Amino acid sequence: MTVGSTAAAAGLDAAVGLYLGHLAVERGLAANTLAAYRRDLRRYVEDLMRRGRRTISEVTEGDVIAFLGSLREGDAEHAALGAVSAARAVSAVRGLHRFALREGLAEHDPAHQVRPPQPPRRLPKAISVEEVERLLAVAGPPDSPLGLRDRALFELLYGTGARISEAVGLAVDDVDFEENVVRLHGKGGKDRVVPLGRYARAALEAYTVRARPLLAAHGRGTSALFLNARGGRLTRQGAWDLLRGAAERAGLPSVSPHTLRHSFATHLLDGGADVRVVQELLGHASVTTTQVYTLVTVDRLREVYAAAHPRALDP
Repeated sequence: MTVGSTAAAAGLDAAVGLYLGHLAVERGLAANTLAAYRRDLRRYVEDLMRRGRRTISEVTEGDVIAFLGSLREGDAEHAALGAVSAARAVSAVRGLHRFALREGLAEHDPAHQVRPPQPPRRLPKAISVEEVERLLAVAGPPDSPLGLRDRALFELLYGTGARISEAVGLAVDDVDFEENVVRLHGKGGKDRVVPLGRYARAALEAYTVRARPLLAAHGRGTSALFLNARGGRLTRQGAWDLLRGAAERAGLPSVSPHTLRHSFATHLLDGGADVRVVQELLGHASVTTTQVYTLVTVDRLREVYAAAHPRALDP
């Protein structure tokens, strides 16, 4: 008797067992991942058996769709799942049926056309211009080397939209004060040149002239632009900690370096910048990635409209 006929005769549990064995042995999935697959597929088998299915070959596309519906709606034994958890369960089901078809356990794949639910799009978090100013105001004592460094770092992050890895990866020569630009070294080895605004330029000049030489004197010599107190390159974690401390002093919750990048993009679009220009400034490979920021600005426009237009509100 072939493996396929044995599994079909043994029923759904046998097919699931073979699939989980395949994942463990041939795919090498971690124990936690296997446990999640096992839980999801156990619930799937229970659902199928309530519908009168006994073998993997009897399952229809309608059964898979009904199972997805039960995941989102919940029942007496299970709470309703969100899109992310339901998508994970459906992915396990799709993997099971692909395996069954490939191994000859079934003649068709009923889950092939069933797509997992899409998680809701998370809009980037941005803070207001006033909140950015509050953050910059508490960056550090303006007469201390570390205070000048922190102010320059924050002004650069907000003024250029740089990723934190790009900011701490800068060398002194990457800043061109004559042309008012900075060369950022982005993902995939792609460089881009971004203009320096007046405030970012002033903060960087103050730091490089008055503070960096003092910090560099404590180190062994490095071309890094942003230095720590020992004269070495400032790390990503170090920059995160600096920003977190400043946010606490400013009374702002949960501000990260990426928050300033999001704020940079959102405020540009609010000011009328073209989305493709913002794409270039951010270093996005596709404009689709940048367009998520337009959803943020539309929400802002909706808020202003609702508050200001005499016929916007319900009577």
